[in-house]
Amino acid sequence: MTVFRFLTAGESHGPALGATLEGLPAGVPVTADGIAVDLRRRQGGYGRGARQTIEQDRAEILAGVRHGLTIGSPVLLLVRNRDWESWTRVMQVEPLSAAQSDELAVLAAEGNRRAQPVTRLRPGHADLAGAVKYGFSDARPVLERASARETAARVAAGAVCRAFLGALGIDVWSFTAEVGGVALDPANCSRSRAESEASPLRCPDPDAEARMVARIDEARSLGNTVGGVFEVVAHGLPIGLGSHVHWDRRLDGALAGAIMSIQSVKGVELGLGFAQTRLLGSEVHDVIEGRDPAGAWIHRTNNAGGLTGGITNGQPLVVRGAVKPISTLARPLPSADLVTGEAVETAHYERSDISVVPAAGVIGEAMVLLTLTSAVLEKFGGDSLAEVQDNLARYVERISRLTQARDDSAAEPAARGAAQADPGSGAAGSGGDD
Repeated sequence: MTVFRFLTAGESHGPALGATLEGLPAGVPVTADGIAVDLRRRQGGYGRGARQTIEQDRAEILAGVRHGLTIGSPVLLLVRNRDWESWTRVMQVEPLSAAQSDELAVLAAEGNRRAQPVTRLRPGHADLAGAVKYGFSDARPVLERASARETAARVAAGAVCRAFLGALGIDVWSFTAEVGGVALDPANCSRSRAESEASPLRCPDPDAEARMVARIDEARSLGNTVGGVFEVVAHGLPIGLGSHVHWDRRLDGALAGAIMSIQSVKGVELGLGFAQTRLLGSEVHDVIEGRDPAGAWIHRTNNAGGLTGGITNGQPLVVRGAVKPISTLARPLPSADLVTGEAVETAHYERSDISVVPAAGVIGEAMVLLTLTSAVLEKFGGDSLAEVQDNLARYVERISRLTQARDDSAAEPAARGAAQADPGSGAAGSGGDD
């Protein structure tokens, strides 16, 4: 069976961004209009920069879909960059002719910032590390790919996975939990999901959001930026995605890696996360209360965030990402020059956002959707959506029944009874040491 995977390609000011998804079953309903919903959500949020007024992202579906349904072959998506029109010479794919090189040199001498090599390194950005690693004397190729503009392709790919997982009853959503040190109060989250989506920062707590907006305005007035925290929640996951048997099969590890791969994310929490370190074990672990009439396992709390031992446990999945302040500042920090190595008074500046937390949450959704798609197909994979749905339904029906004790045909009944009567006998199943 083909393993699910995805790739993105493209630069921030290049002609387009692309995404390829391989391993999706046939029959998943996919439309450009459906993908556009998440692309619009990614571009919203109070504190975004001027780039969002230029781009009106829409994905073109170039392969893998026929008459609105996937056909089992790789899905190819293209998101064009409207701003490419202003960067055609700077980001030209073909080699520059002598005349074109002279043209760029003249533009740079005249003060055209686009034409000038980027050598004044931005603290906190990939400029220095990327340029040194790949041997560039101009950081332009680094910032073009390291830019969060790349995430438009991820969100488009995630929207395709949303259609797949939605057909299986799995729903993923995010909200802004904190901006600039202002955190929401769970007891004051009075907005519905739809109301939160329509709010400036996609936050369910209106009072906290007003303070978050004020914090963004304050940062803007100072030529600065602010970070924050987004939370992604997934409902409808069955018990059993992921595995405890090896490090690279643990779903919590895959999710943490997926969230950490987002530009500007510097921390990840699952469930209570770091708060667990400040509590006693009796306050942390989720009491298992038994099974309901439908056979579902019930936990008293969900401090683990829906994952135990690297496996989904039937509770909602809860993942948070910590977003650092954007590296490009309107009032740049001191830095150094890439070519000379000497100190400079100010780092390079291009237009920037003040806060990207709401958008980062949508990107976080995409990465969770992509990661869960891989886990679902590993567990319930099939060549068509109907086959995956059938595999999942049979599994859910089977685990909803009470587990029956399994007899060991190699053991005598009397021996089994003696072992059960004497817990200290050392018989297999009586306990274990680390």
